Amino acid sequence: AWACFDEFNRIDLEVLSVVAQQVLDIQRAIAARVTSFVFEGTEIGLKYSAWCAITMNPGYAGRSELPDNLKALFRTVAMMV
Repeated sequence: AWACFDEFNRIDLEVLSVVAQQVLDIQRAIAARVTSFVFEGTEIGLKYSAWCAITMNPGYAGRSELPDNLKALFRTVAMMV
């Protein structure tokens, strides 16, 4: 499955910390090339084509910086228009 979370930095920092751990668990399972793994207490199947992206608009009111542990899990790409 693919997922894209829009305006990710509008989420509360406490929630982002939990999300960082969940994304890390999924990335580790993909790196280990397992066919299933336990996620939040439930065993689920895993396809190596799984992918997750986030979008954010830094500098806008109500937006926060991502915690470092979450930043490390994603590749930065900038877009200028």
